[in-house]
Amino acid sequence: MDHAKAAKVVIPDASNAFATAGKAVHATVAGRSLAIGSPVYVAEKVMLPAEQQIQIETLQNDGKTVSILFDEQTREALGLVALRDELREDAQQAIAQLNKMNVRSVMLTGDNSRTAKALASQLDIEWQAELLPEDKLRLLREMQSNSKIAMIGDGINDAPALAAADIGIAMGSGTDVAIETADIALLKSRVMDVANLIALSRATMRNIHQNVIFALGLKGIFLITTVLGVTGLWIAVLADTGATVLVTLNALRLLRFKGVSSR
Repeated sequence: MDHAKAAKVVIPDASNAFATAGKAVHATVAGRSLAIGSPVYVAEKVMLPAEQQIQIETLQNDGKTVSILFDEQTREALGLVALRDELREDAQQAIAQLNKMNVRSVMLTGDNSRTAKALASQLDIEWQAELLPEDKLRLLREMQSNSKIAMIGDGINDAPALAAADIGIAMGSGTDVAIETADIALLKSRVMDVANLIALSRATMRNIHQNVIFALGLKGIFLITTVLGVTGLWIAVLADTGATVLVTLNALRLLRFKGVSSR
């Protein structure tokens, strides 16, 4: 869009826009019913020339995801748009850290298998490709049978899985639907923040357990000593107040959390 504006290309208005989930988007542009969708979807609607099929395959072999613009009335393919997802700068570091934390990472994507394989091989993680939203949801349900699942996503197609996961995590740069559906939004959209989130959550749970054990243990000790007459009532009251102060100070240590080490 920015390039088109810089080149002073006139962008016509689109009306009657709607989507076929995970397959295509449709709209009326300049009186024509146009759609842009995946090669698999378009192949069901349009007979693609052999030359275009070869071109699509070549682009996919380069690790690119291809979408086809076509006229729904004339059944004519008008052009190809090839996109390639690139790994975020901190993706490899984040996956390595998650592995250290014994967190299993699996990539679920609607992109073609060639693109998914190219990216997953750089991260050395499991992957499933060419998935519709319902496919992601099905796979997530299967994994939930023996694991707790955190789903991380940023697109409309991720929303059902984000809602069904034990914890839904949305990237702050993602779609509004994903952010509203998720339990947590990473405002800086850094993959490393997923590892930081898990580390902070674990530190918080440890802190809670420490505080509960300490508070109940201290109360139990002074309850017994007071009943036995070893300590007086006022000392027990002061000990109770002191326990409150100490567990509060212990909890405040979490404010010093700076994230997991990148080394």
